[in-house]
This record gives sequence, structure tokens and C-alpha cells, in this order.
Amino acid sequence: MSNLLEVNNLYKSIKGKEILRGVTFKLERGKVLGIMGPNGQGKTTLLNTIEGFLKIDSGEIKLEENNISNITKSQISYLQDMNIFNRSMKIKDAINLYSDFFNDFDREKMNYYLEFMNLDKNLKIKDLSKGMMEKFNLSLTLSRKAKLFLLDEPISGVDPASREKILDAILENLSEESSMIITTHYIGELERIFDEVLFLGDGKVIEFGDAEELREKHQASIDAIYRKIFAE
Repeated sequence: MSNLLEVNNLYKSIKGKEILRGVTFKLERGKVLGIMGPNGQGKTTLLNTIEGFLKIDSGEIKLEENNISNITKSQISYLQDMNIFNRSMKIKDAINLYSDFFNDFDREKMNYYLEFMNLDKNLKIKDLSKGMMEKFNLSLTLSRKAKLFLLDEPISGVDPASREKILDAILENLSEESSMIITTHYIGELERIFDEVLFLGDGKVIEFGDAEELREKHQASIDAIYRKIFAE
């Protein structure tokens, strides 16, 4: 398989503090990469540089061999841990607004996810719980026909039963033509869907590789490897 994304020797500082320090990895088409590390290690900053929200200090990011630009932004679907809608809006109005911004938005797919997630189109944003809001935002993100999906902590605010539903939705969305990056510190629930794993600590890649090969190397689950790395 060809590489969809390449990140080479990436550095990024914010307000004088170095957040990313020489991050390098590649992601093939059709693969799911889990990026793991405790809070404050640079995971969200990394996603923001890939999306193009943050300008890098040095290094290189390429999507299908193209440098990050307005063109690549349109090929990336990014789930952020924030609400971007007016709280007085109904879900159906938020969908209309979102679809105006993205030409690749698939309404049929969105309707499927609304039913799958048990979300009523007539509910107002202000009446959604944190878990419901996460399911709604994930539904929007997955309803685009993007090449790269970036999911920042997709299950952080939902109950265990809902987590399984969200994982099912993520798995259903995978295709051979697109790839996905998921940041998380909820390893146990998510590790079964990762093809590759990257451990990020203090802005550096501590270890990166095929998930199954890492399990074999360490004779442990990804969750156990995570606990060992960040307990030391």
C-alpha cells in the first residue's frame, strides 16, 4: 500500500514552549493509527498541524505527497473536542450549516448515523449531554468522504455502552482508500481497531510500529505497553 500521510522531523513551539520535537511517521492508506500519551504530550497539537490549523516551525507534512495547504484541508475530516455550533440551533440546522462548508458531506450517511446513534434531529444543541454531543460531532465527521479522518479523543465523554457503539461506527466507516488517526488515553477500548500505534511523550515519538508486532515484541497488550512506558 502507498503512504497517504508522511510527517518528517516535525517541530512546533507555542508561546516559547517546544511542543513537538522531531516527530516522524508514515501512514498507509486503509490503516488506523492510534496516537497515545497522557494529556499535555502534544497529541492535539500534532493533529492541528496535520489539519493545517497550526503552522509548523520546521519539518514537513505531506498528504498524498502534497504539502499541507487549503487543498489538503478539504481532504481531511477532523473531530475536535469542542462545540462549533450556536447552542440554540437544532441538530437539523447544525447539519445544514455543516454541509454548506463541506462539498463531500453525505446526507444519506448522516441520516444513517443519526439513527444508529439514536439522535433526534429536532433536539437543540444546548439540550445535548456531553456524550450525545460527542456522538453528534462524530456522526458529522464520519459523514464526509475524506481521505484522512482525525479523531481527537472520540470516546472521552461517553459511557462504556456508548463507547462500543462509537467504535462500531468508526469501524463501519473504514475503507481501503482512506486512513484514520485517533488520539486517546482510553487504550483498552480502542486498541482492537488500531493497525499501527505511536506513543508520544514530551513531544517526541517514544515508539511507533505495527500494533501486532509491538504486542509480540513486548509480550503485552497495547494498554499494558502504554502503562509501562508512561509509568517509568
